[in-house]
Amino acid sequence: MDFKLHNGSGGLSYKGISRPTNKLNTYDWLADVPGNIEDCDMVEVQFKNTRKGYYKNSNKIDLKKGDVVAVEANPGHDIGVVTLTGRLVNLQMKKSNGRPNTEIKRVYRIAKPVDLEKYEEAKSREHSTMIKSRQIAARLNLDMKIGDVEYQGDGNKAIFYYIADERVDFRQLIKDLAGEFRIRIEMKQIGARQEAGRIGGIGPCGRELCCASWMRNFVSVSTNAARIQDISLNPQKLAGQCAKLKCCLNYEVDAYVEAQKKLPSREVTLETKDGTYYFFKADILNNEITYSSDKVIAANLITISAKKAFDIIHQNRRGKKPDILIDLVQDDALDKPKDILEQESVTRFDKSKKIKKRPNRRNNNKRPDNRPQNTASNQSENEDRNRNQRRNNNKPERKQENNRQENRQENKQENPQGNSTRNTKKKGRRPYNRRRSNNNQEGGNNKSEQK
Repeated sequence: MDFKLHNGSGGLSYKGISRPTNKLNTYDWLADVPGNIEDCDMVEVQFKNTRKGYYKNSNKIDLKKGDVVAVEANPGHDIGVVTLTGRLVNLQMKKSNGRPNTEIKRVYRIAKPVDLEKYEEAKSREHSTMIKSRQIAARLNLDMKIGDVEYQGDGNKAIFYYIADERVDFRQLIKDLAGEFRIRIEMKQIGARQEAGRIGGIGPCGRELCCASWMRNFVSVSTNAARIQDISLNPQKLAGQCAKLKCCLNYEVDAYVEAQKKLPSREVTLETKDGTYYFFKADILNNEITYSSDKVIAANLITISAKKAFDIIHQNRRGKKPDILIDLVQDDALDKPKDILEQESVTRFDKSKKIKKRPNRRNNNKRPDNRPQNTASNQSENEDRNRNQRRNNNKPERKQENNRQENRQENKQENPQGNSTRNTKKKGRRPYNRRRSNNNQEGGNNKSEQK
């Protein structure tokens, strides 16, 4: 189904879109071009997580994006999902650095219900196989971590993905795994970044991890990229979910290197009539530099543009010292364009919150001189106010009286004959009386004073 735009200039096609949950998803922007599928008989098939393969559609099956197919494997067959067809497959093969001399396998058929039942049965054994294989590796004292297990579609073969810092001799491990699970074993070593891509997740930027969404070739990242961009060398912020340096540190390095060429050297000082100014920091993308009058600490910080800094350096080479940098900063501020319409302001549509002044409660009782006094309404208001104050002041005394009455009623119910003290001593604890406790405290204080 094609969706035509209202002006007739083009259309939208659903053929190039796949489920966003697929890792390493590729949008086929040539899906609605006539003759796209007929020009290329290669198909991209994705298996569990990020594993992909390229197969030849030799049987001329009408395949579309999202079809579940059975493809050739060694041995048997495997089950995967078609993720790309047409001319873009050749570009993806070049991007994945595929070997030209390798034998290209072919697509058998669209998966039948019997194939899907075998595939689901093999898939259900992956977790238990991974746990058991970890126990076997720990028993053999191998310094490796088995991160994932992937069964082939027919259940005759399993791929064990492991992580290891050094070379591991797992010949005995393969024998034990083959004897335990009665299948063909293949061991594949992956790195920490590849493991993070297979697991997936959300990065600190709020988007899906690059290694899980589109990145396939991993380039080494160094702390020099962070230094060029003036990023603080905090390992907690620079490390990703794989515990390695983030791959996105390399994205903008070239732009920062080109922008730094337009700035003066950090070792050059500015000589003025006011004194010598030293480099403190630089805003590379805004093309601004901050200088300090002290070489060690931040003192009298002044920010100027790179153009002004180059002018001062040229004057120093001629033996001239310009005026104070503060005057130059004011002239530089006048040259900057002002956003009169506030088009660059992010909060321009936010309503300004007016702060309402709260009435002062202390001055409520004070009346102005113009207000009439001793009227009937004012007297009634004063009487109500005084009555409320008396109630608030007498609250603790009322609580004490209520507690006393409740204690008396409880004693009467327990001792109808009136022998309250004897029965309370026999039964248990004597009821608490606040008045007696207060008298005891006063008596104790008087005794201490007499002593």
